[in-house]
Amino acid sequence: MTKQMLDKQPREVSSKKTKSKSLPPAIQVESLSKSFGEQTVLKRISLEITQGETLAVLGRSGTGKSVLLKLIIGLHKPDAGSIRVNGAEVTNLPPKELNEVRKKVGFLFQQAALYDSLTVEENVAFPLRRHSKMSDGERNKRVHDLLASVGMDQDAHKLPAQLSGGMQKRVGLARALALDPEILLFDEPTAGLDPITAAETDDLILRLQKERHLASVVVTHDIHGARAVSDRLALLRDGEILIEGTFEDLRKSRDPFVVQFLNGS
Repeated sequence: MTKQMLDKQPREVSSKKTKSKSLPPAIQVESLSKSFGEQTVLKRISLEITQGETLAVLGRSGTGKSVLLKLIIGLHKPDAGSIRVNGAEVTNLPPKELNEVRKKVGFLFQQAALYDSLTVEENVAFPLRRHSKMSDGERNKRVHDLLASVGMDQDAHKLPAQLSGGMQKRVGLARALALDPEILLFDEPTAGLDPITAAETDDLILRLQKERHLASVVVTHDIHGARAVSDRLALLRDGEILIEGTFEDLRKSRDPFVVQFLNGS
């Protein structure tokens, strides 16, 4: 993959980003904070993802990675800070306007979140039935094209319970792509998968990103997968961004936590 931020310095070394002169960032998070009761999950974090770029967000369990995705998509409300999607502030949008923004954002949940009572093709068709005016023929073609793009077109009539975990995530990805989003959010896309299936999932994500030129945020514990699919990485610790940059930036860091996390020790 072509790296877009080769000159990016890690957060522990102050630097400036090059911003697009023609397009706003796909996602812009500024001074974002979120607590649940007395537990502070995110502390004034700021991130920016440009069009066509992939950011991997790393960190230990409970550091707010998944919460960040849910804040971006509006499933949680922040306590403070700003979230802009394609230049539009979304933190205080009314439900109808927020739903319009969500149509441009695909979300692959950690457990795929398929409807157990619906077949594979019905799961992928679900957002199209709700949010498009396609005819039955157009919708069926769209569904089977999406399933073919993730290698699941031969399993269209199966139920989720008949699929492996990796296959379910492929279907979830097809559904996330149904409305032709401009942004994709991945919550632990390889969690619970064996190494071979995890590598296949990373390859699929990488191929779709290249084909569609999407902005993506990948939340993961998997440093190898993060390195494979991302342009930049951000490592969270105690609700704050400890370091941000390319994999080489992180590898050069002498911060004990960064070294420990990368080495898996």
